[in-house]
Amino acid sequence: MDPIPPLSDRYGSERSAPSQPAVDGKTLPPPPDATGAPDVRRAGGYPDSAYGVSVDGATAGVGGRLLEYLRILHKRRRMAITAFVVIFGGITLYTFTATPLYEANAQVLIESELANVVQFEEVLDQERQTDDYYQTQYRILQSRAVARHTIDALELWDHGLLAPRADDQGFSVASVTATVTGWVQRLVTGTGSNASEPADEGESLAQSEVIDTFLGHLRITPIRNSRLVDVVFVSPDPRLSARVANAHAQQYMEQNLEYKLSAAKEAADWLNQRAGEQGKLVETSEQALQAYREKTDSISLEDRQNIVVQRLGELNAALTRARTERIQKETAYKQLEAIQDDPEALDTFPAILGNAFIQQLKGQLADLQRQRAQMAERLGERHPEMVNAQTAIASTEQRIRTEVQKVVQAVRNEYQAAVTQEQTVSAALDEQKSEAMKLNEASIEYGALQRSAESNRGMFQGLLQRTLETDISSQLRTNNVRVVDQATTPRRPSSPRPLVNLVGGLIGGLVFAFGLTFLTESLDSRVKSPEEIKADLGIPFLGIVPIVSAAAPEGPLLSQEKVPHDFAEAIRGVRTNVLFSVVEDGCKSIVITSTGPREGKTVVAASLALAVAQAGQRVLLTDCDMRRPRIHELLDIPQEPGLSNVMVGEVRPDEAVRQMAAANIWALPAGKLPPNPAELLGSARFAQFLAELKQHFDWIILDSPPVLAVTDASVLAHQATGVLFVIGAEMTGRGAAKAALEQLDAVKARHFGAVLNKVDLRRNSYYYSHYYRREYESYYREPRS
Repeated sequence: MDPIPPLSDRYGSERSAPSQPAVDGKTLPPPPDATGAPDVRRAGGYPDSAYGVSVDGATAGVGGRLLEYLRILHKRRRMAITAFVVIFGGITLYTFTATPLYEANAQVLIESELANVVQFEEVLDQERQTDDYYQTQYRILQSRAVARHTIDALELWDHGLLAPRADDQGFSVASVTATVTGWVQRLVTGTGSNASEPADEGESLAQSEVIDTFLGHLRITPIRNSRLVDVVFVSPDPRLSARVANAHAQQYMEQNLEYKLSAAKEAADWLNQRAGEQGKLVETSEQALQAYREKTDSISLEDRQNIVVQRLGELNAALTRARTERIQKETAYKQLEAIQDDPEALDTFPAILGNAFIQQLKGQLADLQRQRAQMAERLGERHPEMVNAQTAIASTEQRIRTEVQKVVQAVRNEYQAAVTQEQTVSAALDEQKSEAMKLNEASIEYGALQRSAESNRGMFQGLLQRTLETDISSQLRTNNVRVVDQATTPRRPSSPRPLVNLVGGLIGGLVFAFGLTFLTESLDSRVKSPEEIKADLGIPFLGIVPIVSAAAPEGPLLSQEKVPHDFAEAIRGVRTNVLFSVVEDGCKSIVITSTGPREGKTVVAASLALAVAQAGQRVLLTDCDMRRPRIHELLDIPQEPGLSNVMVGEVRPDEAVRQMAAANIWALPAGKLPPNPAELLGSARFAQFLAELKQHFDWIILDSPPVLAVTDASVLAHQATGVLFVIGAEMTGRGAAKAALEQLDAVKARHFGAVLNKVDLRRNSYYYSHYYRREYESYYREPRS
């Protein structure tokens, strides 16, 4: 190996120029013989395991999704079981500890129309009620007033259900359940005390609490698409439930009838008072009208007004006709004036165009002009016949002009006549209007007196009629509310129902447990399975590595006698996939990195290096994590001298590289921690140093810092043959892993694949059943003697 030239960075400028480091072959192995290099595909020790590769293959379709759901349930079985026990246990406890409740139902019919006993309107017109009428009735059924009347009728103010004694207020599951159920019922259905009227000011605190409790046990349920309402009362006493339901329906009926009767009585009293007052107004207004007639002799005023109005209408219509006719004549006259000097335009004027005599003269003129044209072909201008023809044409044209002037004069005369007619009718209309105004002035006071008398008379007659109807209505005891079915004493409790509750609790517990499990799984964005690596990250999957218990010895676990068998076989499986992922000849350099710290990349790097060495390959394990190095701790070797010492020229490479006790493996620790490790790894000297090392080894495994923590891994990935990405199972989020891979892609790194590390196969054995089964351990253990 050629000597490595001294670095030109600031480390070389701060120390004296060292002797050129040279590789003397005492520590580093000699370059591999191209003809004697071992064939990795024939080397023993690694192709006998396919650990970490699915044994069942890709399961597609509904069956595959079902198996995936089962794995998720098995993985989160503790959460699912806890959720199921809480729901099912709570419902079971309630079912067998709650006080039995009995529900009695009285059905009430609320009609929108009353019985048609009389043929006049009621004071309360039920026929005009809309949907809000029924909503109002439902609220009245839940009102405190009806509840108070029902309690009074049944004398329930001191009943134990509604007014419990102080010594009965202790804690119990039934009381807590009843309280919570009441809250939920009021919140969802809007029934109970909170949904009804506020407490009256006249109620005492004890009465208010009794009414609140009563309304909490009462439920009003309208039957859809009907006018029926169920009045339901729930209590531990079946007889009390039936009594209260019937009494409440009866009290509602009586209150509804009392309300209508009281309204009719109040209306009748008011109408009688108003009718008396209106009678006096009628008498006064009629006396005033008669006095005005006698004073002004206005007995025939109405007839005169009718004649004047009729004449006014006729003149108005005549003026309209005269004005229309004048406008028409004026339009024709102005049009004719505009074209009277244009013979051609005059020919098209309707009055001229419709004149038969003018049209006859024009026909004669046309014949004469045609004859002259024919004679002009064979006779001269002074020929007697030509002269006669010209004379006849001139005479005819003069006659036409004369007739046209007559038409123009006739149109002018008609226009002037229309103007005169309009002025005459307009003057007559103005005169008639003046007469009408005078008559109106005389009839204003008369009309006011007459209208007042008629209005008072009509109001008085209406009040008399309505007073008689209201008196009859106040004595008519008809009700639009009646009880259809009386409540009967229930024979079995309505709550709790053990079978329904237990089945519901079983289904609800399962649904809640499954929903909570799958919701938690969907919200968990951490990488947990090889499928997520292939589907979400888009890189090959190389294997899973199980977690090692804390009691296991530290170090390259494959070098220990008590290394777990499943861990060893997992590393060998990763080694197999890595060796077959690279087809290039010569030394291969692999950067082993992860998204963040504590994902186990250093243990994977050390174990993979030893596994490749066991396959007969010469391997150099290099600690490139010059920030938090761990290779020297795992291998139990000094940290210095190491990579950083070689980079600054303090030591030769053969002084820093150490051969391990196991065959075919060498190690290069990190060395002294520098302040700028990224610059050292990205320098030209490191690239040259790496190229020199490739001449002595088959594989160079570079343990680098995490990708997202620092840029060292990206710098190394650009120079290496490829990257092996270590992902801690249930530790790394998919978003963070994608960001790390995108950062590596930005430096054009080649991905060999990913290893899912720290997989808990014991706790989640079914979840990873595609990749590991416990019966495999019988093949890992050493045979019994």
